[in-house]
Amino acid sequence: MDGNGRWAKERGLPRIAGHEQGAQSVRNVTEACVELGIEFLTVYAFSTENWKRPETEVAALWALLEHFIAQETPTLMKNNVRLRAIGRLHELPETCQSALNDAVATTAKNTATTLILALNYSGRTELVDATREICAKIASAQLLPAEIDVDTISRHLYTRELPDPDLLIRTSGEMRLSNFLLWQLSYTEIHVTQKLWPDFGKADLCDAVEEFKKRTRRFGGL
Repeated sequence: MDGNGRWAKERGLPRIAGHEQGAQSVRNVTEACVELGIEFLTVYAFSTENWKRPETEVAALWALLEHFIAQETPTLMKNNVRLRAIGRLHELPETCQSALNDAVATTAKNTATTLILALNYSGRTELVDATREICAKIASAQLLPAEIDVDTISRHLYTRELPDPDLLIRTSGEMRLSNFLLWQLSYTEIHVTQKLWPDFGKADLCDAVEEFKKRTRRFGGL
């Protein structure tokens, strides 16, 4: 969800104002996914690298997350949206963990779109954590090295219960993956838009989906 800071700077506003508007875009896009019948929406909300930002901005982001969860949980229930989260969640502030766990439990039985928040996430740390789990099973004789295959790795990722993405939407014209779902994006279609995330809405999502529908996906075959 790139462009929150630039959106705020263009308007002479503090960076947190861009993040607040970006949170509104999450709500709008989630509701659009429900309308379009899209089953899974993953938003990259906070990367492991984002801890390098100024402490005041990081603290404001966690406060915004708590506010977003409290404010949006009733809307998630109304729209039949299930909330999930991936990443090193145990490193989040305790108040955030508590709010997130409560919202995940409250929405667990919803059956429309699943909204996945990638928090304190990076594709590389996900692969590190998966490797550690696999090595621990080998050390305890639960798994043989010769038994490791693609499915083994997939079963140890944060996304083990989720399908690989069909479409990656990159806002603000960025042309890189930025350490996002590196394993899962192997055959994902990519759509790049110049729109900054706070300006991204239902019409933009529909444009991306329509473009996606015109693609021919071969997954390495013919």
